Amino acid sequence: TVERHVRGKWVCRNCETRIQAAVPAHVIDKGIPTAGLLASVLVAKYADHLPLYRQEQIFARAGVAIPRSTLGAWVGTCGVQLQP
Repeated sequence: TVERHVRGKWVCRNCETRIQAAVPAHVIDKGIPTAGLLASVLVAKYADHLPLYRQEQIFARAGVAIPRSTLGAWVGTCGVQLQP
């Protein structure tokens, strides 16, 4: 599926300044994975005890090629972001 984020644009009638809504925050800046995908990977890894190489195979069966190194980088970045 394609997730579209439509941001509104407004122009002030007096000063003709254009204002645009802010971009939604991502867990990984300028990254492709959504928060839902990252949550799914983390839950499968830590709650379901599913190693990353098995998750890689599951994604490959679904037609999505996500290398194990990429999954590992996502897990590491999420770990840093979730630090208290």
